[in-house]
Amino acid sequence: MDIGFGAGNWAVLIIYLLATLGIGVYFTKSAGKDTKSFFTARGKIPSWVAGFSIYATTLSAITFMSTPEQAFLTDWSYSFGNLTIFLIVPILIYFYIPFFRKLNVTTAYEYLEKRFGVSIRSISSLLFVLFHIGRIAIVIYLPTLAITSVSSINPMLVASVVGVLCIVYTFLGGMEGVIWSDFIQGIIILGGGVAIILVGASYIDGGLATVISDGISDDKFISSANFSFTTGAAAIPIIFLGNIFNNLHQYTASQDVVQRYSTTKSLKDTNTSLWTNGILALITIPIFFGMGTVLYSFYTNVEILPEGFNSSALVPYFILSEFPVGVAGALIAAIFAACQSTISSSLNSLSACVTTDFKQRFFGTKNERHDVWFARIIIIIAGTIGMFASLYLISTNRDETWNLFLDITGLFGVPIAAIFALGIFTKRANVPGILIGLVFSAVLAMFIQQTDFTPFAVSSISFVVSFIVGYLASLLFPNYRKDTTGLTIYTKDEAYVQPGE
Repeated sequence: MDIGFGAGNWAVLIIYLLATLGIGVYFTKSAGKDTKSFFTARGKIPSWVAGFSIYATTLSAITFMSTPEQAFLTDWSYSFGNLTIFLIVPILIYFYIPFFRKLNVTTAYEYLEKRFGVSIRSISSLLFVLFHIGRIAIVIYLPTLAITSVSSINPMLVASVVGVLCIVYTFLGGMEGVIWSDFIQGIIILGGGVAIILVGASYIDGGLATVISDGISDDKFISSANFSFTTGAAAIPIIFLGNIFNNLHQYTASQDVVQRYSTTKSLKDTNTSLWTNGILALITIPIFFGMGTVLYSFYTNVEILPEGFNSSALVPYFILSEFPVGVAGALIAAIFAACQSTISSSLNSLSACVTTDFKQRFFGTKNERHDVWFARIIIIIAGTIGMFASLYLISTNRDETWNLFLDITGLFGVPIAAIFALGIFTKRANVPGILIGLVFSAVLAMFIQQTDFTPFAVSSISFVVSFIVGYLASLLFPNYRKDTTGLTIYTKDEAYVQPGE
């Protein structure tokens, strides 16, 4: 089933990869001035570009391929998860962003120290760092495996090239380089999706009309059954609720997204960037789910997939088998664009955590330029670990890796979002109570993951349990309460005064 990649496709792909490297080179000088420049671009990013960057960061190459696969195999029920962003954005704008902007934080976890103490900040930051090193490995591994399973490309070479280039241009350009790369990569991703829809439909007799007809007759869009809880993982109420908590984690407790709130010049611009991201999330519903439905109709009416075909390679297989040389290379570049935007964001944000939450927090800052070099060294170390981990996964062909990654997310990702919610929405939450809530939530999540509950249900339960148990347990330790003036919604408009000032 291997399809030759061809010199023309290689040429286009290499040009794209070198262009992303050029962006990093362009911003090297401005990024190296100090850590604020390296991590937040000193707040000079236009709001619409920041919005594109948030969008590209939350979209990985896995999403670019797995969303069409989901629509191809089932229907559009998972698209309702995209709609939750419009519920989340007003909450972010009114309750969360004012605290991040007011405190002028570089990492999200600085807020947690002011609200609770250095232990909660350090634990949360460390979990983020470890989580994203693993994420880098998975984001390189899964797309590489899918592409190379239907082509003659060497997977070790692909993983190495992508990993090294991401390390280099993140090392050079800092957050400013990452964000402008995200913007360009976001355009490529959307353009690639539209191209697949148009070309796929053009091969089908009747075009998009046949695609829509096939989708309706074979229940490939949305049906009444999707609103029933008996539908299991495809039950829209469960998908919608689970994505609310997953998005709360991503937009309030995940440094790679929160870091972008400080890259614009004002609170208003940050809010605009969030709405831009929301609009893009809405646009991607017909594009990415539409890709899957078009491919379903194509392989029903025009071609037949090989026997035993792995559906995770559906998108790259269609690109390499149906597009002309050169164009196919550009569309494969779109998959790598989604991969790179995620990896570069992870690298810069985890280096921000190590530098700000650990190096500067415990050892201080004597020279800003030295700290920038420290951050760059962290990028090299973390990127290299993630890249070699992906090479190991490729060599051992670990098929169960993605499920393990999702399990870890449910255990340690969503409960961190509950800590931020406890800090902002309650006055009595404290360190002992939060730790008890985290342990209780992790144990319960481990138990639930052995049942038939969907990942969306696990996310919901993890957040709710961590929040409720964390709050109730805090009531048992009244002596651990801190002054919360300026740190909760009850004193949102009051200034925060650092103890001792």
